[in-house]
Order: sequence, then C-alpha cells, then structure tokens
Amino acid sequence: MRVIVQEDAFDGGAELNAFTAAQSNMGAIVSFTGIVRDVAAGLKQMDIEHYPGMTERALEQIATDAMTRWDLGDVLVIHRYGPLHPDEPIMMVATASKHRKDAFEAADFLMDFLKSRAPFWKKEQTFASDDWVASKQEDEDALKRW
Repeated sequence: MRVIVQEDAFDGGAELNAFTAAQSNMGAIVSFTGIVRDVAAGLKQMDIEHYPGMTERALEQIATDAMTRWDLGDVLVIHRYGPLHPDEPIMMVATASKHRKDAFEAADFLMDFLKSRAPFWKKEQTFASDDWVASKQEDEDALKRW
C-alpha cells in the first residue's frame, strides 16, 4: 500500500505501469485519475490546501479500510496539493485484486471517500472571483452505499 501526498505533478501512466509491474498473481488492476476541470468557465487555477501529517494519516486509513473490506493485493493513492491548473491531474487511485469486482468496488470506494472525507480544502480562482469549493450533496449521497 502506498499513499502519496505531493505538490508536484505526476505521470499517471508511469505510476500505473510501476504499480502493475509490482503485482504478482493479481487478475485485475483498476485505476482512476482525477483531472482539474474548468467547471466555473474561467478557472485560472485551483488551490488545494491540507495539513501535512493529518492528511497522510487520513488517506492511509481510507486505503487500509479498502484493503480490509475487499480482497486486495495492493492499493495506490496519490493526491496533489498547491496550485493546480485546468487539465492537470489532481489525484489517482489504483487497486489490484485477484478478481475484478473487488478491484472495481475498492477503487470506487476510495474515490468516494477521497472526494468527500479527505482533509483537503479547495479554492477556485476564476477571472471573476476566488471561492472555496463547498461539499456537494451528491458526493455525500455516494457514501451511503458503503
């Protein structure tokens, strides 16, 4: 299990290739990479803040929960902080399992919890204003299935 919180950009393809190469006797690998979207139509950048130490512990707990709930061989979680621009990768999860159902469900679980429970604070800077991103009801609703 690897949890990485970093400011620097990452190469999702290289990360997935390394994750895949490290697996043995796994029948499924699922990955998801989140990209900064210009949902505000004029996004200059998104600033992501976090508390070092606290954030890593929270992400490690989410990853450990996934490893406990599903039959996984490995988990990778990468999440960025700092200034990010539209079309840049913001986060990535990868799961490895003997069976695809466990890999898919665990990745979905990780994404739902990272979206709504990971201790990151996001501010969108547009050409018109700077606004903190509020949590969305649909993200909270997604957690109910877990």
